[in-house]
Amino acid sequence: MVNKFIPKVILTATLVLFAAHCGGNQTYLKKIEQQIIPIGGLNDASGPGAAIGVYFPAGKNILAKQVNAGKLNVLPEGWTVEYIDKDHSYNPAKSVSMFKEIKDSVLFIGTSFGTPNTLPLVNMLEADKIVAFPASLSSQMGASKYTVPLGPSYKVEAMRAVDFMVENAGSASKVKAGIVYQQDDYGKDGLAGLKAAAEKAGVSIVAEQTIAPGQKDFGAVVKGLQDAGATHVLISVLPSASGPLLGTAAKLGYAPVWIGSTPAWVDAFFNAKVLPPAVLGNYHQLSGLPFWGEDVPGMKAFEEAFAEFGDGKKNWYTFVSYMQGLIQLQIAAKAIESGSLTRDSYLAALNSLDSLDLDGMIQPVNLTEVPYQTSTKVRVLKPNLGKGSWTVVSDYADPKAL
Repeated sequence: MVNKFIPKVILTATLVLFAAHCGGNQTYLKKIEQQIIPIGGLNDASGPGAAIGVYFPAGKNILAKQVNAGKLNVLPEGWTVEYIDKDHSYNPAKSVSMFKEIKDSVLFIGTSFGTPNTLPLVNMLEADKIVAFPASLSSQMGASKYTVPLGPSYKVEAMRAVDFMVENAGSASKVKAGIVYQQDDYGKDGLAGLKAAAEKAGVSIVAEQTIAPGQKDFGAVVKGLQDAGATHVLISVLPSASGPLLGTAAKLGYAPVWIGSTPAWVDAFFNAKVLPPAVLGNYHQLSGLPFWGEDVPGMKAFEEAFAEFGDGKKNWYTFVSYMQGLIQLQIAAKAIESGSLTRDSYLAALNSLDSLDLDGMIQPVNLTEVPYQTSTKVRVLKPNLGKGSWTVVSDYADPKAL
């Protein structure tokens, strides 16, 4: 929390000098002079990731409304937030176009949805000294100091999945591992983690199945897993694929232990009309973050904010976006305390954080070293369909392969 107030005349003088140095074309400084923090968003509200993407603006908007109403003490007195969101439809070229459109108007990018849509921005982010927070846990995202993931990577999640496979089966010799992954950075990250951990644990990988974007028929994928005798299957796909995959397996009478990477799940699956409960009987979820309603610090405040400022559409990704935004504003507050709020001071404040945990809400995050590996502790959850929530079946732990 911040309880210091930097006199506006000092901050204004600093910004005037900085703007002159930068050629005066960065209009975000005018907002900061008015004690407004302008945050950009590059999301997918209409493309293949929209089932997840629409909830990231929702989380940021709740946070902005809460701050601007004076109901969240995260910034010095008098400071407010402006959120500027654009829909790139999960199109990398459109992501570049949308970034160019808003880059002079924002202090940082609060959400850049998807690795394929963030990677083309890296050189531009570095040139303009703009930090972007990806809605992606790909290992590639931690490579630049201007792209900052805030949780364990997909590779680390996959390593933790292997530990759970062994724990669940009783021994490595009883595990016949399989994987279904999409052929992109996300899926390949999962595959790399599975292979590295399986080799160290002595687990056999008997099936590797890939899917194409927009694939509808999963019969051959399920048959490949079934014929190979896979007892435990990691799925590194989006919800548009994981739902039909699990449904097809249930129809074919194939019931391994399913373990989903973070983006494999969407809360619509709690609805029996979307996925019958029997389909999720063997499903487990990897996660390095708290779930909605969990008894952790800050949850009550979030739920109150959602009730007052939300749209009523409860979804875990709204909560993730809100947590992501809290971290971003704590960094901004730290930069303000330093005497000025600029892109340089924002990055400096970010890189000074070695154990950020939102007062115990999340696992500690270290942002002091690049490449970033913000957290390595992952747990395994099982859906509690009656409550629309989760049960912890294997607690937070570092993967043994690390």
